[in-house]
Amino acid sequence: MSEPEESAPSDLASLERKIRELAKPRPLYTPKSVRPVYALRYDWTGWPTEGTLLPPNTVDAIHACKEAWRKDGLAAGEFRADRDHVQILFDATPTVSPVLCTARAKGRLQHALRQGGTPVTFSRKVSFRSLGENIRAAVEGYLGKQVRKEGFADTRFARRMETFTVEDAAVDLALPTETSTGRYWYNLHLVLVVDGRRKIADNEMLAKIRDGVRRISKKKGFGLKSVSVMLDHVHMALRGTVEASPEEIALGFLNNLAFLLGRNRVWQDGYYVGTFSEYGMDVIRRLAD
Repeated sequence: MSEPEESAPSDLASLERKIRELAKPRPLYTPKSVRPVYALRYDWTGWPTEGTLLPPNTVDAIHACKEAWRKDGLAAGEFRADRDHVQILFDATPTVSPVLCTARAKGRLQHALRQGGTPVTFSRKVSFRSLGENIRAAVEGYLGKQVRKEGFADTRFARRMETFTVEDAAVDLALPTETSTGRYWYNLHLVLVVDGRRKIADNEMLAKIRDGVRRISKKKGFGLKSVSVMLDHVHMALRGTVEASPEEIALGFLNNLAFLLGRNRVWQDGYYVGTFSEYGMDVIRRLAD
């Protein structure tokens, strides 16, 4: 008689855990199944501990870190290294969260300086800022004008579609998330597209998507500034939690909304996610001047 592939749990607590695991709905959208389109840029600023300065070879250390950062999902671009702080602009993949970005930026640079014979300990405080070609006001205005941009000929239909665009005045994306280790400006523009670009004309379903986005955001601790549900796609402008990567945030919405709508594959196997802030990229590019 062959042995079972997995032995039976030896106690009730273990059995309950296994039952809960089996009962969990399997995600319809996974990192392997989706193909993201993204434009993610992060500006990291670090400071040496109080009373110390960065050495002259900090620039060399930054260059020495670039390959390791690339493997982390971070491509280092423009930077500025002064004696009292260092500032680096990264292009990132969706798998990188703000917490991971700051940890890798500081940790690898600290290691490179130590290897170069000029050890420096960085302060725990950091500044992290998401950046994009579009500033916050432009992104928020773009979401607010989605219905007008579509140019629906039927004014009654247009007024109905306006009800599926909602902005929360209590959420201010200009403000950072304050933590014990620094300040994080982490603003994302997320777009989900209906599978096959089918048009959803059912009022109840459109309302479910709108309200579902709001409930999911609240549950996960996101600061949802605005959501605009159109017939074949959804826009969101939000502040993510600093531990969550854009990929995790996007997959959370894809899967939770799909389950809300009857576990149907409503969405394309992909998403768009981009970063933005109060400042445009032209401001940061002056770092290299």
